[in-house]
Amino acid sequence: MGIYEELQARGLIAQVTDEEEIRELINSGKATFYIGFDPTADSLHVGHFMALCLMKRLQEAGNKPIALIGGGTAMIGDPSGRTDMRQMMTEETIQHNCDCFKKQMSRFIDFSEGKALMVNNADWLKDLNYIEVLREVGAHFSVNRMLTAECYKQRMEKGLSFLEFNYMIMQSYDFYALFQKYGCNLQFGGDDQWSNMLGGTELIRRKLGKNASAMTITLLLNSEGKKMGKTQKGAVWLDPKKTTPFEFYQYWRNVADADVLKCIRMLTFLPLEEIDKMDSWEGAQLNTAKEILAFELTKMVHGEEEAKKAMDAAKTLFSQGAAADMPCVELGEADLADGRIDILTMLVKSGLVPSKSEARRAVTQGGVTVDGEKVADIYASFAGEELSGEGIVLKKGKKNFKKIVMK
Repeated sequence: MGIYEELQARGLIAQVTDEEEIRELINSGKATFYIGFDPTADSLHVGHFMALCLMKRLQEAGNKPIALIGGGTAMIGDPSGRTDMRQMMTEETIQHNCDCFKKQMSRFIDFSEGKALMVNNADWLKDLNYIEVLREVGAHFSVNRMLTAECYKQRMEKGLSFLEFNYMIMQSYDFYALFQKYGCNLQFGGDDQWSNMLGGTELIRRKLGKNASAMTITLLLNSEGKKMGKTQKGAVWLDPKKTTPFEFYQYWRNVADADVLKCIRMLTFLPLEEIDKMDSWEGAQLNTAKEILAFELTKMVHGEEEAKKAMDAAKTLFSQGAAADMPCVELGEADLADGRIDILTMLVKSGLVPSKSEARRAVTQGGVTVDGEKVADIYASFAGEELSGEGIVLKKGKKNFKKIVMK
């Protein structure tokens, strides 16, 4: 089985241009491909995880990845899937985020000896002459056709700025620039980017001739990726300072039964033959599958030692009600009132709930425990001394918990 067939078997490919040419290209290890990442935060998150795994698979098959950081397009903002305009970022913030990205990507992609590149589209987009763009690029785009693109249709009712309207042209120019500068002959992206990506393929062929070898694959990166990494508290980050290895492990340990095998197939590097044997698993076996998923992905992101610690901590938690490596929240004297803290405030400060109304609901519904004991009184409070030393384990529901300690 070639790498193209493996991507299909893992359920990753949504649609392609020039399928036979692409199959031959990547199966023979001759693809120089790019995937774009907008530096809108200082850490990658689980939504990027599928793209990173894909890049690793293709690089191991002999292909050359280009991680394109959207330092230029981030100044415009991608309207795809949004109901409002992105907040403008400074160049300094964008550069800081780019630096953070490369450090995290290096856990997945080998950048040594020219085996992969990381480039910033600000290097060519910032210096473009507006008149030149209109003449050399804009002439190849139909406004009528652009307005039918899904990324624009979703914004038309609330208002699409002219700034954002240029995003498709800029992204298309990226592929053209990468083709010219680095011989990039293939692009991957989320299925909601199909129109933008086709624009790049067509721009190359119109400017350089129909035989220009530029092709496009879109993956189920966004339709699936947007489902991943979202919790009530926000994104699940790859940076351990934002999402601890234990929290990362627990996120995957708690995926829905219906999603676990799909995630194993898409994201892990376990052999397909081994995964196929899991298709008949049910009941308690699905919990085993979730543990396999959580361990494999935590090992990939945070290393085997942290993955083992997270796995052991999770098992200890559910068997004994406490664990040394579970996520910890430190409180100080300023968090106490008359030397005590009430259960609702503690739930909010722990991050287990977003508000006191949610905390009240969790307590009244019987979903809150402290050190394994149910808390039924919304006026229950705890003295600072009770939180010293080992602290207490605060739990909401079956799967969300924090250790609460005094500084």
